[in-house]
Amino acid sequence: MSVSIGNDLFQSRLDQVLVDSARAQLAAQRTFDAAETGDAVNLDSVMGSARNDIATVSSSRMITVYRVPGQDFDPAAPQDFESPGLDAAVISPELREAVSENAEGQWWQSVGFSGSATGSPGIVVGQRVTVPGAGDYELYMGYDLSDQEETLQFVQRTLFVAGLALLALVGAVAWVVVRIVVRPIREAAETSERLAAGELEVRIDRTGDDEIATLARSFNEMADTLQSRIRELAELSLVQQRFVSDVSHELRTPLTTIRLAGDVLYDQRDDFAPATARTAELLHTQVERFELLLADLLEISRYDAGSAELETEPTSIARLAEESVEEMRDLARQHGSELLLVAPGGYTEVDVDPRRIRRIVRNLVGNAIEHGEGRPVVVSVDSSEGAVALGVRDYGLGMKEEYTERVFDRFWRADPSRRRTIGGTGLGLSIAMSDTRLHGGSLDVWSRPGLGSLFRLTLPRVPGGPLGTSPLSLPPTDTEPPVTVPDDAVSGRQDGSS
Repeated sequence: MSVSIGNDLFQSRLDQVLVDSARAQLAAQRTFDAAETGDAVNLDSVMGSARNDIATVSSSRMITVYRVPGQDFDPAAPQDFESPGLDAAVISPELREAVSENAEGQWWQSVGFSGSATGSPGIVVGQRVTVPGAGDYELYMGYDLSDQEETLQFVQRTLFVAGLALLALVGAVAWVVVRIVVRPIREAAETSERLAAGELEVRIDRTGDDEIATLARSFNEMADTLQSRIRELAELSLVQQRFVSDVSHELRTPLTTIRLAGDVLYDQRDDFAPATARTAELLHTQVERFELLLADLLEISRYDAGSAELETEPTSIARLAEESVEEMRDLARQHGSELLLVAPGGYTEVDVDPRRIRRIVRNLVGNAIEHGEGRPVVVSVDSSEGAVALGVRDYGLGMKEEYTERVFDRFWRADPSRRRTIGGTGLGLSIAMSDTRLHGGSLDVWSRPGLGSLFRLTLPRVPGGPLGTSPLSLPPTDTEPPVTVPDDAVSGRQDGSS
């Protein structure tokens, strides 16, 4: 607004100045044309009369006259004349050049009077006049813009005060909006975050009939419903967990009795008829499988109840893997698979629960033997600065990529028609994943049809520490099983820092 008003004031004054100077130039030219000139005294008198006419007709008292250069002047011709404040220091050479080269038209320039850069602003208008008997002259008239400057300054002060008042008003409105709208929304956001974090009792304290109050009431009703449903589900889950735990415990007593009776029959099966002997063998096998299923169900119920705890001790993962491999070597031979251990690292002891880690290794190796199709099974152990990893690689059937997302689900099987050959319960991999998470590690799987599978267990060196990058790559770099490897092949070294 200030710039626009300033431009309008200047343009309005400029139009007035141009009209005023044109009128004054016309009056002076008439005076020159009507005068009888012949001697120097008469010429000077005419020039004086013209200046008086200019001062009378125009609103300017600053008048300067220069002879147009390049003319042959009579010595009696009037000399140059400069009014105080309008001299060669104010009139620029560019303006003089434009006036001297153009006999028609007006030329103007914005200047500062009083001989300083901070003087009052003004406009100088230049035109040509002709003095008969003397030649052409440059006529310059100066117009002061102090009044317009004061008007603009007054407007600017008014706008500044109005701007401050408007800014204060906007700030007050913004503060009111924040208090009325933003603050309740912030409270609702904070309450929802606390609700999402598990604080089911939090509510939004809001009264009134506006939209914010309606939102608060709806939010509180939603929180009440959510809390009620969560409590119902928690109670149902608790009842279910208690039922599984109680049933598993209660089944142990009759199962022990059945196991003792079955063992007696199994030990005397040679004295029975073939059909009875076969029945004793089936009873013995199924009782053993039932015991394993009960043990797994009890373990799962502990995880569901959140009562599973680690019993850590310094353990070498490589040595633990070596022991597990030796224990399962006979089972591998029965299935025609060669069990290999490759351990370039992992000998430094880390704090883990050896019972649970051994159970993970046995589950992974057992699955690899069952699905290995009689091909070699490679157990790899390696370590890095922050983690220890164990991988179990088989080269058997493999499975589709979408199946790997469900392989750790309870009782899930990629091929339901395929029977278990080593007596699994369907809970092994689920328990292995729970054991891994209890250690703060990760259990990953890669598998492709016809290329086999790789299960990789990664544990942090420091309990609760970051895993970082696993020392074993996934997917594996090999696609074919090893060709010639001795039965007891173990390549390793005692690692110090890795």
